[in-house]
Amino acid sequence: TKKGFSDSKLHIDVSTTESFATVTKTVDVLTADELRDVINTNGTATQQALLGTENTDWQSELYRLGIVTDNDITFYGGVKNLPYRLNLEYMMEQGVLDRSQLNRMGASLALNPSYFNGKLKTDANGKFYHTDNFFADQGAIATAITFDPTKPVYDAASAYGGYYEWQNAAGLISLAPKNPVGLLNQRDDESNVNRFIGNIKLDLELMKDLHGVVNGGLDMSRSAGTVVVPAEAASSFSNGGVNNQYEQSKDNRLLEAYLNYKKDVSSIKSRIDFTAGYSYQFWTRKEPAFASLNFAGDTITPAGIPTETENALISFYGRLNYTLNSKYLLTATLREDGSSRFSPENRWGLFPSVAVAWLVSDEKFMSDSKMYLKFRAGFGITGQQDIFNDYPYIANYDSSTSTAQYQFGDVFYYLLRPDGYDPNIKWEETSSYNVGIDFGFAGDKVSGSLDVYKKITDDLLATIPIPAGTNFTNQILTNVGSMENMGVEANINAVAINKKDMNLEFGINGTINKNEITNLTKVEDPNSPGILVGGIDGGIGNTIQIQSVGYASNTFYAYEQVYDEDGNPIEGEYVDQNNDSIINADDLIYGKNPTPDFYAGFYTSFRYKKWSVGFSLRGEFGKYMYNNIASTRGVYQNIPSSSYMQNLTSDYLESEFQTYQILSDYYIESASFVRMDNLSVGYDVGKVFNDNASLTVSAIVQNVFVVSPYSGLDPEIATGIDKSIYPRPRIFSISANLKL
Repeated sequence: TKKGFSDSKLHIDVSTTESFATVTKTVDVLTADELRDVINTNGTATQQALLGTENTDWQSELYRLGIVTDNDITFYGGVKNLPYRLNLEYMMEQGVLDRSQLNRMGASLALNPSYFNGKLKTDANGKFYHTDNFFADQGAIATAITFDPTKPVYDAASAYGGYYEWQNAAGLISLAPKNPVGLLNQRDDESNVNRFIGNIKLDLELMKDLHGVVNGGLDMSRSAGTVVVPAEAASSFSNGGVNNQYEQSKDNRLLEAYLNYKKDVSSIKSRIDFTAGYSYQFWTRKEPAFASLNFAGDTITPAGIPTETENALISFYGRLNYTLNSKYLLTATLREDGSSRFSPENRWGLFPSVAVAWLVSDEKFMSDSKMYLKFRAGFGITGQQDIFNDYPYIANYDSSTSTAQYQFGDVFYYLLRPDGYDPNIKWEETSSYNVGIDFGFAGDKVSGSLDVYKKITDDLLATIPIPAGTNFTNQILTNVGSMENMGVEANINAVAINKKDMNLEFGINGTINKNEITNLTKVEDPNSPGILVGGIDGGIGNTIQIQSVGYASNTFYAYEQVYDEDGNPIEGEYVDQNNDSIINADDLIYGKNPTPDFYAGFYTSFRYKKWSVGFSLRGEFGKYMYNNIASTRGVYQNIPSSSYMQNLTSDYLESEFQTYQILSDYYIESASFVRMDNLSVGYDVGKVFNDNASLTVSAIVQNVFVVSPYSGLDPEIATGIDKSIYPRPRIFSISANLKL
């Protein structure tokens, strides 16, 4: 959005940011000594014989100090009637996971000439980026949690690239985890991406107060990559390594045209701002199919089916902004949107909205109050069609997965199989109601707003299970049910000090939200508890959440754990909810939910002469998380009975569970938190280089700290199910900006 200036001299801005990232927390697993104690106490003689003498921290073997350098140089100004702005950038990022790296070079150009005495204004913008990626194998992170810490990283006698691996007389043990460092170092996954984003906008004054605007845009990317694993790598030893390639092309085209009429009608003390227009957007994605090869280039699996998909969105819209006497405001909009993702019968949706406002502080009876006060109210309907399937309403054939191929001799082939579909799928609609107030006191030194809202969503787009034999799948994307959200939002901003050499500002905001499913099925079934969702690791087809009428979306659905007098969980014992002396699915209970009851935020900034300091805090309260890492890796059952050894998370020392208890609410933990997102200190150096330039410098820390009772890595996971083991780093940055 930044532009140059007409008839202006050349300006140059140079900026650089140097950042360092560190891992502050990893998954809490048993140390080598702790594992030896557990196995020597509880293990069999075979398990005890598998223990080694090393003390390896596998997670620390994978992580490093992350480094980022981000550099920009911008030239801007104007030549006669041609304002211009040219930006060149280079960024290099070495991630905290060893070997991960990104290099990006980019250039952007903005030209904003005008013609015919300013009656025709043009905006032409183009950005090009070239990115080189090296994707480190994130599967090594999961393996580092379970790999035996009593074993070494390297083995000089190993036939697998010099890395220690679990093997027996027959060779590699196929079920055993592979060396995490070997996984990381023996896989080269590299890609390059070229992306162009551009648009041209023409704004023509057709007559006084009437403008016609045409905007055309294009976002296109081309990417290609290779995955190479040497033949001696344990991860692909049976196939003789990997030597694969992949490609993808994506386009997003936009054409928009609208008329805008603005008129002040002084005779009736009114201002009219009316817009009517048309928009067309078209997305395409193509991915060719390649054969799966080993390191030597031999075909392991023939090429599957190429992917080519597209979808379009067409909109007709109108918007009226009307102001009466500068204090009574009306906004009304009407959109008709058509999506190719739905059948012709359901393709179009009509979405109106209206909002009114009253600027009370401009009334005569408020003339002496020296305050700002506005009341607002609004209603609107919005549509949702942003789904993962471009063709959910028609019969399609798709390629089978890698685990569902057909074998002819020694070769496995992909098959074509029918997808499930719903010919009646249509727009999801949300009706929103809002009333609010904006206020300001003491010359707006204290200002804020208060809003009360209600949102009703009908025809929810969701993937749900369906009876066997009714379609080509056991789960289908369709419209099902309704949901309500009700809440209150408030924020206050204050200027505590506002002097020439000193300024202090702060702000606080909060939101209370209640979410409830009000309808779930097209045909009521009083015997159904709801739709099971929230798939978890630890078995096949297990879930820990449910969608059910009267409860919040994704409510946890688990057994209530029984505890002894000391507060320790008793393995395998759950509360018999219906007192039938049998523990089964009828005893599962609706529990907490992963959505916070209350959100809060706080920021402050302080300036003293040339120094400035600021920070922001954010919190979510009343939310819960299912710790899937502890439920699958903190159980003695995770240690095999023979052949190889695996580690446990430290949760085992608390629960001492011998077998999986994955449906126990013991693993549903409070995940409320307060996080300081950033802390910054800046200094305005002022004029440098004989007053020919100005310089500002700053230091920033991101992810400063988080306070939470949650025992896992991160309490902030949107799904409420913690399978995540990639740590969120703390980032330290130093920036400098030079204006010439």
